[in-house]
Amino acid sequence: MKKRLPTIILILVFLTGLSLLLYPTVSDWWNSFHQSRAIAEYARDIENLDNAAYEKLLSDARAYNKKLAGTGGRFTLSEEEIREYNSLLDISGTGIMGYIEIPEIKVSLPVYHGTSESVLSIAVGHIEGSSLPVGGEGTHCVLSGHRGLPSAKLFSNLDKLSEGDIFLIQTLEETLTYEVDQIRIVEPQEISGLAIEEGKDYCTLVTCTPYGINTHRLLVRGHRIENTPEAQIVRVTSDALQIDPILVAPVVALPIIQLLLILLFVRSGKKKPEER
Repeated sequence: MKKRLPTIILILVFLTGLSLLLYPTVSDWWNSFHQSRAIAEYARDIENLDNAAYEKLLSDARAYNKKLAGTGGRFTLSEEEIREYNSLLDISGTGIMGYIEIPEIKVSLPVYHGTSESVLSIAVGHIEGSSLPVGGEGTHCVLSGHRGLPSAKLFSNLDKLSEGDIFLIQTLEETLTYEVDQIRIVEPQEISGLAIEEGKDYCTLVTCTPYGINTHRLLVRGHRIENTPEAQIVRVTSDALQIDPILVAPVVALPIIQLLLILLFVRSGKKKPEER
């Protein structure tokens, strides 16, 4: 046993290192799987709405935005205002209000109420006090996402967007298309770029920067444009459900290697000294 101990330790170190190496890829795939499922369930919930319920959800959200525009936007809500906010566009009671697609960086993520850590660790959060994502003049929706998480990509590649790129927000059966027109890096407390402007329909995507340091905020703003013909169709991505063969190989091989090593040690322990 003492002679085999260094070998056992080396094998355990190897398996630990392999697990750490695979963790980001496996975890990101796992989160992507659940994100796609959340989007698919959201789409099904919308299909089950009757016309009256659908129109009420949409009209309540637009009325909220109109009231918000009169205050110039605010980011500190009272308990009563938080309760009202959480009740809007919440079809299933899970807090999901839609999803965002960014074709340039292959992102498709659900959007939830608020920016709690439980939301931002798996999806995109809508910042309270900004306009709800239903569009219209005098609105400015602000969505926040993490970057640099080992468990999920989320907004990690947001800095790769350029002016002229587009992103889409799907709320209920409404598709909102925005074209990036401004990219800024600001201090965390600088929120002037998130203000509601009369006659404008904006959406800003927010994440931390520089990557891994997170001392500032990256603001990627888009203005509303006409939907392309492709955007008229509700699209639920299935990319997250496709597993890369490069990922499958080590994941499948790992338990097989472990089993073979166990069998090897068991057989070795049963042999006589001269046979060894």
